[in-house]
Amino acid sequence: MTTPPGDSAGWTAADMPSLIGRSFVVTGANSGLGYQTSLALARKGGHVVLAVRDLAKGAEAVERIKAEDADAHVEARHLDLADLDSVRSFAAGVERLDVLVNNAGVMWTPRLESAQGFELQFAVNHLAHFALTGLLLPVLADGRDARVVTVSSFLHKQGFLHFDDLQGEHKYSRRGYYAQSKLANVVFALELHRRLRSNGVAVASVLAHPGYAATNLQSAGPTGVQKLGLRLGNRLLAQDAEMGALPQLYAATHPEVDGGQFIGPNGRREQKGHPALVEPLEAARDRGTARRLWDVSEELSGVVYDLPR
Repeated sequence: MTTPPGDSAGWTAADMPSLIGRSFVVTGANSGLGYQTSLALARKGGHVVLAVRDLAKGAEAVERIKAEDADAHVEARHLDLADLDSVRSFAAGVERLDVLVNNAGVMWTPRLESAQGFELQFAVNHLAHFALTGLLLPVLADGRDARVVTVSSFLHKQGFLHFDDLQGEHKYSRRGYYAQSKLANVVFALELHRRLRSNGVAVASVLAHPGYAATNLQSAGPTGVQKLGLRLGNRLLAQDAEMGALPQLYAATHPEVDGGQFIGPNGRREQKGHPALVEPLEAARDRGTARRLWDVSEELSGVVYDLPR
């Protein structure tokens, strides 16, 4: 783990450059890390599209941001990541984009299925963002200092890609399939970086994770004892969402960030702190695994990238 080049260990959102004239899409933007990310980007002059499942909550988030900054350029648009038809509809309405922040996620849910019948954590956390990125790539390619920021978790290091049972139809665990989805985020983002670079596409694929940040992610999916334990952990151990959003803000805006980098907190076990370069699970770099995940993701989502491997 190292401090990102050119920065002190105390980088905050206040250190971001002016974002006037730049356009952002943030998924899951009405609360938690997504809201804090959208707020910070808007404060620096960026035009931010809050991509949200609940438009009423999205409108409330827009109003909260404008209450802090009356000149903020923010809007909410509907995006249900549990439905690939919604992903396609949302992407069709995006005409200009510099940075896509794949932030939204679900955690430790019972085994539920998306609209297309895929296991929910894999569908929302990975497959929908894979599809959204592919659909928006032609628009991003025309952007300025264009980036895709994929938000994973330090729990990706506990993950395994169950290619023989990706949907958890035979043996499902909430934690295991969450870790699988977060590992898929890392494998996807690194492979996207390789394909963009080898094909000369001027879009950077960057990874980020928030460490242990207190958000409603820990209460929306888990149930019973797990939910109570996570609530207690949020109070006693976690950093707040504002701090948790710093790695993805750094990844989205810092001029020295490069494709293929992974930004996370600089504290012990990457659970808290200011942005730093961190390392993914070594297995996430495996090219064969990446090609296999890419192929199955294109097949399941129906979104085929125009990027030869």
